[in-house]
Amino acid sequence: MVERVVVGSLKTNCYIYSSAKKECIIIDPGGDPEGVAARVDVLNMVPVAIVLTHGHLDHVAAVGLLKASYAARGYPLAVAIHPADRKFLGPKAADAHRTSLESLDLIDSAIFGDEFPPLPKADIVLKDGGRVLGMDLEVLETPGHTPGSVCLWSAKEGILFSGDSLFFDGVGRTDLAGGDEKKLRASLQRRLMVLPAETRVFPGHGPFTTIEREKKTNPFMRAPR
Repeated sequence: MVERVVVGSLKTNCYIYSSAKKECIIIDPGGDPEGVAARVDVLNMVPVAIVLTHGHLDHVAAVGLLKASYAARGYPLAVAIHPADRKFLGPKAADAHRTSLESLDLIDSAIFGDEFPPLPKADIVLKDGGRVLGMDLEVLETPGHTPGSVCLWSAKEGILFSGDSLFFDGVGRTDLAGGDEKKLRASLQRRLMVLPAETRVFPGHGPFTTIEREKKTNPFMRAPR
């Protein structure tokens, strides 16, 4: 089961994913913790973790409030992120986010408000080839948008949560601190182009797509000549 909730000023796709009858994970809650929790309740699911495809604020802003609200209800949520993006969580997270936003003169932008939300430390580190909490999701390291960007792939379900590594007809920007276009292109070529063509892609922003479509139309998915 894949359920999308569009959150925050930058219209981030937060996903509720389950491969079991009752338990689910919440992927990239970048805003609107009440709305995300309400959708989980409507689905009658029990969340067990928050999993982050990368550490940018528009993907992690609601982590602290969501984790606290579920803890108060008796549901402790583990937070998982790649170690290279772990700096975006914890007591020093504001410094990392400030550095990232300053590179685009967005530090005073109304998009994110005057203060950074409190963000807890990571409980779980995501490693290439590892499984997410015993689910059918495999971690694929896809650095480039950020050093610790990952995609989450289910061979069984034929789906990919691509974060900001791959969009419909595009990719995530690489001009923020830690971004690297060369590494992103390599990630796409080595990790995503080799996936089955019919794989459904659930990106961090924008509409859904497939690997087959992106290989045909996305210039970043074309092999260099």
